[in-house]
Amino acid sequence: MADDDTNIGGDGDGRFPPTRWSAVLAARSDDPAERARALDLLVGAYWKPVYKYIRIRWNKPREDAQDLTQEFFTRVIEKGFFDRYDPAKARLRTFVRVCADGMVANDAKAAGRLKRGGDAVHLSLDFDSAETELGRTGAAPAPLRELASTDSMEEFFEKEWVRSLFSLAVEMLRRDCERRGKQIHFRLFEICDLEDDDAAARASYDDLARDFGIAVTDVTNHLSFARREFRRIALEKLREMCASEDEFRREARAIFGIVPA
Repeated sequence: MADDDTNIGGDGDGRFPPTRWSAVLAARSDDPAERARALDLLVGAYWKPVYKYIRIRWNKPREDAQDLTQEFFTRVIEKGFFDRYDPAKARLRTFVRVCADGMVANDAKAAGRLKRGGDAVHLSLDFDSAETELGRTGAAPAPLRELASTDSMEEFFEKEWVRSLFSLAVEMLRRDCERRGKQIHFRLFEICDLEDDDAAARASYDDLARDFGIAVTDVTNHLSFARREFRRIALEKLREMCASEDEFRREARAIFGIVPA
């Protein structure tokens, strides 16, 4: 059974998102609502990479890393952090990482991070989930301390940023599938592309069809739909976090291996 939602939200070939909205530029907007929307997206995409990076690169205890992450993104929100970002000089994630390094290195200011007034912004961040992810990857702070060179930590931060981007896309796909009554589509995507369980990895399309009470062709079509939508959503999120079309195309090539026409 062919899926009739092939190009929903796409531009015809499913490769690049139609939106040109940039959270990086909107974060500088004079419109409070637009600015808040942009900052919410950017904080959501970057807080986990920053937290994990501080834990590993600076070998910080969990509570200290949480406080420093809160302080960093409070500054992002309150002090026009992105006003001084120049996409011609660096990628956004490089800018974020270098700024985080600068804040943590300044121990005198960092030591006063808990003395902020009662009006300070406090972000609701799920640090437990970040710790769980660190545990899964084996990236405990102490064992990696000797590996915290500039090159290795730059690569670590980049991988964590891509992980965060994909996690946001997966969650959006889940909500979208629920809204559209396509829970089976998402569950098949979870089993085949997200789960590490050996039994799930060995499951054939015949097994999946029997488990879900659908035809094998439905398994194929449902998976195709979910994978296509995931890539579309991930590209949309990526586009929102780029300051220019050129930057977006460079990032798309680096992450997805897509060469724009």
